[in-house]
Amino acid sequence: MSSPAKLSAVIIAYNEANFIAECITSLKDVADEVLVVDSFSTDETVSIAEKLGARVLQHKFEGHIEQKNWAKDQATHKFVLSLDADERLSETLRDSIVIEKKLGFHHSGYYMNRLNFIGKKPIKGCGWYPDKKLRLWNKNLGKWSGINPHDKFRLRSGYPRMKLEGDLLHYSYENRKELFKKSIGYGKIGAKYTRTLPYYTLIGKLLFSPLFKFFRNYFFKGGIAYGINGLSICACQIIESYLKYIYGFGLKIQMQLLGK
Repeated sequence: MSSPAKLSAVIIAYNEANFIAECITSLKDVADEVLVVDSFSTDETVSIAEKLGARVLQHKFEGHIEQKNWAKDQATHKFVLSLDADERLSETLRDSIVIEKKLGFHHSGYYMNRLNFIGKKPIKGCGWYPDKKLRLWNKNLGKWSGINPHDKFRLRSGYPRMKLEGDLLHYSYENRKELFKKSIGYGKIGAKYTRTLPYYTLIGKLLFSPLFKFFRNYFFKGGIAYGINGLSICACQIIESYLKYIYGFGLKIQMQLLGK
């Protein structure tokens, strides 16, 4: 029988005083180390984390992918559980991780479902669930990639992985106002990638992608069942998608005018 393994939980944070305590507390009896990588918060995030026993490192934020890759490399142990500050483990997920830890983590990566919330209301429609995430892995066998701000951990091919029972609880939006605000911000960040696409691709995406996402997620993925929250989520998906391509289009023109 394999011997128990050690586990580092790594959290990136910036001004997360309202969330960081519950995130760290949910890791009790799971993580042998809690590492918080903070991008110079101006609230009580750091002091709260340190009082709860976390190791805190400061690092300039240059993007979600860049920050998470830097953070994983600072972890003490080979196996890493990566969380955002507004996420926490459900009891079932915590138990699942403990079982695998006792077995010595006989897989190289572990998936889990993420359950997203608006306020205290869980949303399982709108394309938000099961929102499968690979969040526990051997840090030497992969890295974060994707398109900021939507990062994704990529484990090298050929290494075994498995699905854990339980949900990663994501308290992503305190209310609908914050949902709209973040959608605008995410759309502008995503434009840094879409500006590299060909013009015909940008135009096609701009014309069809936003509306396609709305109809798919509102009517076919259950958004309609969540009333005003469902409508707001799907409307914000239109906003983020539209801004990602329209700003990308503008940045592409700007780059060509400047000869870049």
